[in-house]
Amino acid sequence: MPFNELRRDYLLDRWVVIASARRRRPTDFVKEKEIKKISSCPFCPGNEHMTPPAVLVYLPSGEGVVRDADGDGFRHKGWIVRCVPNLYPAFTPPEGGEGWRVEGFEGGYPVRNAVGHHEVLIESPNHDEHPGSARVSQLVHVINAYLDRYKSLSSHPYVRYVSIFRNHGADAGASLSHAHTQIITTPFIPKLVDLELRASRRFWKRKGGCIFCDILDKERDGPRFVWENRSLVAFAPWASVHPFEFWIVPKRHQSTISEMTPGEVHDLAEGLRVCLGGLRKLLNDPSYNLGFHMIRREYYHWHIEVYPRLSIWAGFEKTTGTYINVMPPEDAAASLREAVQEESESLKP
Repeated sequence: MPFNELRRDYLLDRWVVIASARRRRPTDFVKEKEIKKISSCPFCPGNEHMTPPAVLVYLPSGEGVVRDADGDGFRHKGWIVRCVPNLYPAFTPPEGGEGWRVEGFEGGYPVRNAVGHHEVLIESPNHDEHPGSARVSQLVHVINAYLDRYKSLSSHPYVRYVSIFRNHGADAGASLSHAHTQIITTPFIPKLVDLELRASRRFWKRKGGCIFCDILDKERDGPRFVWENRSLVAFAPWASVHPFEFWIVPKRHQSTISEMTPGEVHDLAEGLRVCLGGLRKLLNDPSYNLGFHMIRREYYHWHIEVYPRLSIWAGFEKTTGTYINVMPPEDAAASLREAVQEESESLKP
C-alpha cells in the first residue's frame, strides 16, 4: 500500500496529511441542499427597523452611489449595500476615555475587556445574491464597502486587526441565509496572522523579498493553479487543510485591500464571482468560510482564503492540530479549474 504524504505549510509550522489512498471524487462531497422557508428576514428591504441603525449605507445616485448612515429614528430605504452593528457582538467599542487599555488578573490569570467592533455588511437587497451568483457590479459595491469600513475601523487606537469574513451555509456557521459579510476588529493581532507575519518577516530579511510573491510565482504555472486575471491568481495551496480549499492572491505586492486601485477592485469582484461560482457549480453550493488575511506591514501580502466545509474534524485533528485532507490539492485544482473556466465563459457577453 503506498504511503500518504505529509506536507508542511508554506508559512506555518503545520503538517497536513494528504491522504491520497483515500482519494475521493468531487461528486463524493456533494450534499443535498436543505431548503428552508424564511418568514421574515431582518436583512431584506422593508425590514430595516429590525437592525440597529446602519453605520454605512450605499444609495443610488445617477450612475454612481452616495455614502450615508442611518439616524437613531431613521432608516434609509432603496439601498444598495448596508453595514450595521451586530445585535450580538463579540467585541464592543469602549465608551470613552482610556478604559480600553485596562488589563488585570482574575484568579491569577490575565483578563481584559473585549473592545472592538462587530458589524454585519449586508451585501445586497436581494436575499440570495451571494458572490457565487451575484452581478459583478454589485460585488464591486461590496468590496468598496469593505474598503470604507476597513479604513474607518483601522483608524481607532484600540484596533490592532480588522477581520473581514463570510460564513456561507449552515455548516459554515451562517445563522441567516441572506448574503452578508461580518467584520470584527480586535485589540490584538490574532495568533494565525501573527504566525504568518513572523514567517513573512523572516523570509523578507533572509531573501530580500515577499514570501507570498515567491509562492505566487511558483503556483501560477503549477498543477495547483485554478484561475487568473490581470490582477489576481487563484490556486489550491500546497498543504491544503480542507478539500477544495483555494486562495486568491493579488499579483501586485500590497499589504491590505486599502492599496487596491479601482481596476483591481473590479478584478477582485470578477475573481470572487467566477471562483465561488465555480465552487458552487462543482459541489452544489457547499458551505464555506471565506476570510481576508491582511495587516499593514511592508513584508506582508494580503490574500483571501476559502475553506469549503466538506469534512468533519474529529479526535485526531482536534487533539493534535494535524489535519487529514482526503482530496489532494492537485486533484481539487484540476476540478476547480474546469468549473471556474466554465463559469468565466458563461459571463462573457
